[in-house]
Amino acid sequence: MRDEWEQAHTDYTRPVQRPAPGSLAESEDDWRRYLEGDTPNGWLIQRSAMTEALASGQPMYLLHTTRNITAIRTSGELHVSTGCLVGALYCSPLVRQREGWRPHNLGAYLMETKPNTTPMIFEVTPDAPIPTKGVDYLHLGPVHLRTYLRYQSFLTPAERGRLERALSAGLRSAAVFFDMALRNATGHATAAPEFINQLATAVPSVPFLGYLYFEVLSEYLMLHSATPETKSYAQAGELNNRLYKRLAFAAVDGMHELFDLARFQPRHQQLVQLIASVEPALTPGVAEYVRRRLSHLFACTALHPSQDAAAVTFRGTDLGTLRRIAPGLIGQMIFREIRYMPRYHQQLYHCFEKAKALEAWDYWNREGIPTPFNGILPKGEIGIHPVYPRSTIRAWTAAQDGRGLLHPAQEVTAVFTPHLASWWAPPRHPGQNPTAGQRTTAALGTAPALPSHRSSIKGISA
Repeated sequence: MRDEWEQAHTDYTRPVQRPAPGSLAESEDDWRRYLEGDTPNGWLIQRSAMTEALASGQPMYLLHTTRNITAIRTSGELHVSTGCLVGALYCSPLVRQREGWRPHNLGAYLMETKPNTTPMIFEVTPDAPIPTKGVDYLHLGPVHLRTYLRYQSFLTPAERGRLERALSAGLRSAAVFFDMALRNATGHATAAPEFINQLATAVPSVPFLGYLYFEVLSEYLMLHSATPETKSYAQAGELNNRLYKRLAFAAVDGMHELFDLARFQPRHQQLVQLIASVEPALTPGVAEYVRRRLSHLFACTALHPSQDAAAVTFRGTDLGTLRRIAPGLIGQMIFREIRYMPRYHQQLYHCFEKAKALEAWDYWNREGIPTPFNGILPKGEIGIHPVYPRSTIRAWTAAQDGRGLLHPAQEVTAVFTPHLASWWAPPRHPGQNPTAGQRTTAALGTAPALPSHRSSIKGISA
């Protein structure tokens, strides 16, 4: 169990630790050297303002936006959300300056686009320098699978049967693309347009591919961008989050209402047009980057590291065998399929997601991590761990001045509790194919937070 959580975290200040399947054309070391050394903004992977603040051991200042300030004040409690941070209060960094607190560009974006929310300032004083280990939700598949296998008795026989049929149908539908991705990961290149079109076709059958596709493009944009806006953020030690926000909203109708990466599936021609609309200079290299990078990440996140990627095929392979050779992929598929069951919101969510959150909290306590962050890249998505026993936390509502700086307004007294905020997914449309239809989900990392807040509290009340 601990090994799975260790492999789901990345520390960019240390050499690569995560094992990978055999026969890959490029190793994680190869990719790390390229991303850090050969991209305009790669230096920020190790030396962002956020990672330097974590390693300093000094108080962390974080911004959270909430629609529930009244509920927080009334209940005196703060609940955390699931998502890319597993079970933490979703925040972004603040930089304390003489004139006020300056939001990270991610936080500034959130305040601009969430006008009916209350900004809050959190001060987290750690007991020691915080390890710069971020949780990478793309690598949580084995955890999802193990959790399901442990608690599958919570499902009725009919629910388990429907789940397995949905998984089998999705695997059959996407098997040709999976095998294509593995061939590319082992050095047998496919034409990039064909690869991307096959990818887009497979996303409705296996929504996890939409998340993988989006994260690869987000990485490409943030690390390769050379616009004045990006350079300005880089000078402040920040990757430019606005790039992938623009990409997502341009790619999917209604994305501003509910961030839904299961619907992210641009074909090659649309992809080229999308990148041209965000930063034209990056258009020529995007297709080939997606082909190489996504193939590598698919092999690493889908397959067990004991497997030889060149020897694996998904075509004609039964679900039981794939649980063994591709636990990451099966876990991700189960995670996304099970939450559309009718009982998920009221019952199953609280069982399956709390089980994973408890494990994450235990891992963070042992590793000394009171403020976990999204470790796909240290781009500014950072949270507050609700049951870390060795930190002091204070919180205030905040007012924003004309320069965009925040100022503490009123201290809020509330206690973090080990409860997950409610999560809601709209049901599928009647008659919709559960493996090929449209799915509406809250993006990992942007799940809505419920009662949110806390004040001068030593440790955490459980």
